[in-house]
Amino acid sequence: MSEKMATRVAYGKTLAEIGQDENIVVLDADLSKSTRTDFFKDKYPERHFNIGIAEGNMMAVAAGLASCGKTVFASTFAVFAAGRAYDSVRNSIGYPHLNVKIGATHAGITVGEDGASHQMLEDIALMRAIPGMTVISPSDAVSTTALVKQAAQMNGPVYLRLGRLDVPVIYPTDTQFQIGKGVQVKDGKDITLIATGMMLDPALKAAENLEKEGVSARVIDIHTIKPIDADIIIKAAKETGAIVTCEEHNILGGLGSAVAEVVVKNCPVPMELVGVKDTFGKSGKPADLLVKYGLTAENIMEKSKELLKKK
Repeated sequence: MSEKMATRVAYGKTLAEIGQDENIVVLDADLSKSTRTDFFKDKYPERHFNIGIAEGNMMAVAAGLASCGKTVFASTFAVFAAGRAYDSVRNSIGYPHLNVKIGATHAGITVGEDGASHQMLEDIALMRAIPGMTVISPSDAVSTTALVKQAAQMNGPVYLRLGRLDVPVIYPTDTQFQIGKGVQVKDGKDITLIATGMMLDPALKAAENLEKEGVSARVIDIHTIKPIDADIIIKAAKETGAIVTCEEHNILGGLGSAVAEVVVKNCPVPMELVGVKDTFGKSGKPADLLVKYGLTAENIMEKSKELLKKK
């Protein structure tokens, strides 16, 4: 059985690792044991601040610290980071283009039993619409570690989308990542599966099953939604002629929309978007919810076979 780790845990551990840089400050909204910024707090308590259940204010405090030259990581659940605090993120961080990294954990449907009020399915759409905001959605612990370190080194606002659920570690620890550049995880010539976040694992499983039926499926990890890697998408469209996007997010405004914007302008090919179909979630076990909303290898495989008929 493969090793598993939640991307929120990898995020917290990475913050503790890079915290030796005295310029880094971490803020949390009374959720440090859930967002796992407690790893940083344990090592550097003098640079970890609990702002309390006041997410909009936390983003304003982060903006203030960043305006004084600090690299600030502000963390809470995605539904609060992108939803409740949107106005502060837009006007206090995005508009002045400040050096704040928003660590948004518990994104997507796999928050599970917490239900629709906490299952953030619109955050990619909201954050990628803010001018100058970099949007990152890592697929596993290895990519999370690498991308958090790179986010700390770059200047400007970053939204890091992280999950609650333990997910398989897909990449070897020495894999090279670059913000803004997708990763081709598997080659293929008949169809391309483009995934982000925890949906990379079911996309790989779908590709493996398609292979058994004689279909050669390419798999690409788009860990950076914005700026998106247009080159890898255009190349896939030209070489395979069909694209299925896979995301734990509303299909409106998320990865599928971002990929479609590239495809329609540069190399129109048939597409299918696997994600939540413009609805709120429900309370339930994560595994059951993934089945209910079609976020499975089986559904990706089914949609792929339907799409192949349109080529």
